[in-house]
Amino acid sequence: MNQTANKHSETTAEPPVALVTGGGTGIGAACAEAFAKQGIRVAVNFNSSADSAQNVVAVCEKYGVDALAVQGNVSDDADCRDIMSCVERRWGRLDMLINNAGVTRFAEASDLDALSDKDFQEIFAVNVTGAYQMIRAASSLLNRSTNASVVNISSHSGFSGIGSSTAYAASKGALNTLTRAMALAMAPRVRVNAVCPGFVDTGWMAKKLDEESLTHFKDKVAKIAPLKQVVTPDQVAEAVLWFALGGKTITGQLLVIDGGTHLTVGNPI
Repeated sequence: MNQTANKHSETTAEPPVALVTGGGTGIGAACAEAFAKQGIRVAVNFNSSADSAQNVVAVCEKYGVDALAVQGNVSDDADCRDIMSCVERRWGRLDMLINNAGVTRFAEASDLDALSDKDFQEIFAVNVTGAYQMIRAASSLLNRSTNASVVNISSHSGFSGIGSSTAYAASKGALNTLTRAMALAMAPRVRVNAVCPGFVDTGWMAKKLDEESLTHFKDKVAKIAPLKQVVTPDQVAEAVLWFALGGKTITGQLLVIDGGTHLTVGNPI
């Protein structure tokens, strides 16, 4: 166990516990591993990617921490409560909730017939309502922690309106507002913040683009970004970890992580 985890152990009888929703892949998997590196026990929630979640658990365990894969769809309130029951039975505590689970539909914004009301309902059910339901289900355990934190994984789409679809961008704008509302509702015991990445090098865009097009897109993003790089899941996880463990007087904040792309004009991508 490293120095940071030792500091936690000095002030608590046991290491803290983090729950990462949608933790089987991408940013969620990176967050789970980042917590494990700090000696923090991790619950890896998944909906359908059971094998991936178990692989993340195995990675976490290599750092000498107890880890658990927990199935559940965050759009279902009963599932949210069941997820928390699993965490409570295993460890009896929760210190950090990372609301990472998210879905989208790929649709051109200019095609107003590309999205149905059902698309909006399904996207908001996971990206917004799911985050709220997880916070509600976790609130009892979080309020017992001496350093409780919620970090929502939002998106720069919530500011720019640019993204995989209008419904996705709108859901992330709602999640940003939810973050601030919950920061007020959960104070003073629990801090609530959000990270808002731009394009992140995960399998997200691979669902839409072939390998050649994806490589071209990444090159274009890196060229446009003032910092000349594409954001990685590990870099997002670094910010999540800081919000979760540090910044004890910081709540209701929305942190953009995009290599500076938001500073460019119009729609560069």
